[in-house]
Amino acid sequence: MDRRTVLKAAALAAAATSLDTGRAAAPRRRNVLLLISDDQGLDLGCYGVPISTPRIDRLAAEGTRFTHGYAAVSSCSPSRAVINTGLFTHQNGMYGLQHDVHHQSLLDGIETLPAMLRRAGYATALVGKKHVGPDAAFPYEAELVPERSGIRDVRALAMAAADFIRASGDRPFFVTVGYSDPHRAEANYGNDRDWPGVRTTTYDPARVPLPTHLPDLPAVRSDLAEYYASISRLDAGVGMILDALAGSGHAEDTLVVFLSDNGRPFPGAKTNFYDPGLHLPLIIRAPGTGPAVNDAMVSWVDIAPTLLDFTGTPPPTGYQLSGASLLPLLGRAGGPGRDAVFASHDFHEINQYYPMRALRTRTHNYILNLAAPLAYPIAGDVASSPSWRAIAADPAIRLGRRTQAAYLRRPAEELYDLGADPEELTNIAGRRAAAALLAELRERLRAMRAATHDPWLAGQTDPYSHLGTRG
Repeated sequence: MDRRTVLKAAALAAAATSLDTGRAAAPRRRNVLLLISDDQGLDLGCYGVPISTPRIDRLAAEGTRFTHGYAAVSSCSPSRAVINTGLFTHQNGMYGLQHDVHHQSLLDGIETLPAMLRRAGYATALVGKKHVGPDAAFPYEAELVPERSGIRDVRALAMAAADFIRASGDRPFFVTVGYSDPHRAEANYGNDRDWPGVRTTTYDPARVPLPTHLPDLPAVRSDLAEYYASISRLDAGVGMILDALAGSGHAEDTLVVFLSDNGRPFPGAKTNFYDPGLHLPLIIRAPGTGPAVNDAMVSWVDIAPTLLDFTGTPPPTGYQLSGASLLPLLGRAGGPGRDAVFASHDFHEINQYYPMRALRTRTHNYILNLAAPLAYPIAGDVASSPSWRAIAADPAIRLGRRTQAAYLRRPAEELYDLGADPEELTNIAGRRAAAALLAELRERLRAMRAATHDPWLAGQTDPYSHLGTRG
């Protein structure tokens, strides 16, 4: 989309807003810039991974970098729905992917950030990837996607965001930038061409950082090299937007949030409830708040409450959000009582039914596989990847130290001691010594599911039926 088209869209949106009836007066200037990367694990220089991400690292040095940030689901559309609603996927109805035949959407009556902030007087725009629905629940004034270059063109995304911010005038803005990087593409994560304004960063497959959940194979290393190159392009794009924000004069009155929707697009990460699937980057830079590294356990259900808190926008009145604002944690090293997070997964693609629930504490990860007799499904883009093809070619090849058989056929319950077993390889759910802890975590998870009206809690899919108790 050229700059004139972007400006025209923003101007028309602003004019339409001025004609709306019942619209609240614009609040005092407290802007929000939400940056969402796509399928990025905890892979940044500031998180100790030796790749080139200087601009995001600088953002982390200026804001609060959370070391224990967790998605509430490791799947694209459901995670974006969680971010925008403050509700788990089993609450908001976005049970799986939104696009194409998968066709999952929010339940009627669920409020989203663009809807709530637009009513509060904000200029709202989505730049880049959407991947949520229905459209009526996400009433952005402008949805800006470069027409010719798609959403890999990080410079075009930055220009579109900057144009909208300028066109918002005196109104505060809420701009979400949905990157496509580092999601897989048919041709090497979009690395098959040069991109405007970006100096391409390449990685030597022989020297790339190798996550512990992947085997050391040439195909895996080459795949990782392309993935890391895509992250470096993402970093350049984030830098462009932050520079444009500073040039607009709004760096000092804008909350900037950077996070990923789910884990890296490799087996053992994306769609999984093991650490590589959920443990992701979260960086928040807030006006008037100094830099910090915070080790509180926080969840993506906390993002919507944080943005509502920052902007002074009331939460929905018909139901309670599942998260809590992170503003009290910014500029601090921790957060009292934040020592556990929950996760909820139902589908990825429509034919990949594998509902899971999980409770992760600082010491243990408890996973409930509600359809444990089924084989664990592999996401389509992962299944077609060079990494999975090389792994699946020989059933004896392990995913790190986990066997393929253990990966594909999982028990009803998994419990891992994260101190003794950080790679989550030894399931202690059946051990007598873990019985009391298992009972405690079962009950805590059951209570969360009951409080959030989990449709999977009762009936024939009740995971506790085989234990002699009912949820």
